[in-house]
Amino acid sequence: MSLYDEGHTVAGWTGVAIATLGTSVAGVGVCAVSGLLVGAGLVVVALSALVTWALHLSGWGKPPGVRPRAEWGMRVRDLEARAGHPACVGCRLAGRRRVTEGALSVAAPTVVGDGTGMEVRGTALVGGGAGAVVGRGAS
Repeated sequence: MSLYDEGHTVAGWTGVAIATLGTSVAGVGVCAVSGLLVGAGLVVVALSALVTWALHLSGWGKPPGVRPRAEWGMRVRDLEARAGHPACVGCRLAGRRRVTEGALSVAAPTVVGDGTGMEVRGTALVGGGAGAVVGRGAS
């Protein structure tokens, strides 16, 4: 089993469903030699990207990276989405950025537990100044 929930979110599945519909319409347009259907299908595919982005920004998508098992469910809404996710391209495009104070990333041989009995080995040590938080549960 993976430590990632692999993006199973309302935003992700809605976007895939709309994109599948769009590519199906475009495929029918190719078979029917109809430029209008191909164009309509491509418009629906573009719409799927916008819908997915809007759902992500409203909290129905999740940030990239490892998350605790409690946040893996599709019905779990991300309450930190309004502030923006640190490594998220979609949040940066929307102008949502978290301010970090001189972040420093150094590879370190650490072992971090996420409360599920599973461990993440070889994660990065992240911190910028005195009193920097190291690992998931450091205090």
